[in-house]
Amino acid sequence: MRAARLSVLTFTAVAALTAVTGCTEKGSSGDSDRVIDVTATDSKCEVSKKAFPAGHVELAIENKGSKVTEVYVLFPDDRIVAERENIGPGTRQKVTAEVKAGDYTIACKPGMKGDGIRQEVKATGGTVAQRDPRLDSAVAAYRKYAQEQADATLPLAKTFAAAVKAGDLKAAKKAYAPSRIGWERTEPVAESFGDIDPKVDVRADGLEGGQKWTGWHRLEKSLWQDKKITAEDKTLADQLITDLTDWQNRVGKADITPTSMANGAKELLDEVATGKVTGEEERYSHTDLVDFKANVEGAEKSYELLKPVAEENDAALVTELDKQFAALNTLLDKYRADKTSYDFTSYDKVGDGDRKQLSDGVNALAEPLSKLAAAVVTKSS
Repeated sequence: MRAARLSVLTFTAVAALTAVTGCTEKGSSGDSDRVIDVTATDSKCEVSKKAFPAGHVELAIENKGSKVTEVYVLFPDDRIVAERENIGPGTRQKVTAEVKAGDYTIACKPGMKGDGIRQEVKATGGTVAQRDPRLDSAVAAYRKYAQEQADATLPLAKTFAAAVKAGDLKAAKKAYAPSRIGWERTEPVAESFGDIDPKVDVRADGLEGGQKWTGWHRLEKSLWQDKKITAEDKTLADQLITDLTDWQNRVGKADITPTSMANGAKELLDEVATGKVTGEEERYSHTDLVDFKANVEGAEKSYELLKPVAEENDAALVTELDKQFAALNTLLDKYRADKTSYDFTSYDKVGDGDRKQLSDGVNALAEPLSKLAAAVVTKSS
């Protein structure tokens, strides 16, 4: 679930987020045909060029506004090619994307709300370098993984929905967190479609004007805060299955590239930083650590599939990523008695000191993970 705003975060969490989003990166000189400087403010989204060669491009983003922003490269139908969220005021980010010849939109979203301030751009012809066959294999394997996660989610979600429709509060609570694991592992793929995530995984503070609140978190509130299941909740349970079935049917058609896999892994760590570590994602059920673990697993899957090429191009980066994934997984294991289960400590029982330790672990992994996309296109492109 995309973070809605940073205003509700504590100072410690904001500091942690700054570390995750890599605000110390230097800006681009803007002298390369494949580098697009994007300057975001509270009212503008300026790009250094509106035409560039197809292939690998780099967005060198600077937020000169007063609000946290996010920047997207979009297909004409608003599907996401690449994105970077939670870019703080006065910070810079770099995003590597892979684009074919055609029309695209670059959108800046100050406050991370709405459709954003948009610039129409074009990737022009030219010859896109042949991709390393190992990367084609990685994409195929990841597409299969994403489909498997969607296929496995539906039965678990139906168990959850059936409990809600039966009015069984206890059974619904038990089924809630397991039904979300596959979604959380592959969330960037679901988000790439644009219209599914707002239906199934939005929080109350992420709603756009006039949007009806549906999905998991609306039902989570009923189960844990309201402590009752209404007739409307039973209707929402059916709607959740309809929307997740739509996701399941569309996963196989998602646009997936090696760079989108790498960027997606980074996005999953951003999800952890902005929702799970802060306790905002599962604010009623406190099942944040289940989501946390699933996000890390999804990021690690992308990394492992891309690792052979990344290791060849940047061995030091791979060594660091191996180290930090292992450290974060070990840290998470402290919060479950059985390492094969997803029965984690309720997050409201995790103190500030432990949350800070988890935040530090996320930061230590997120920084090198932000370099993975560049590592898989170096030499191989």
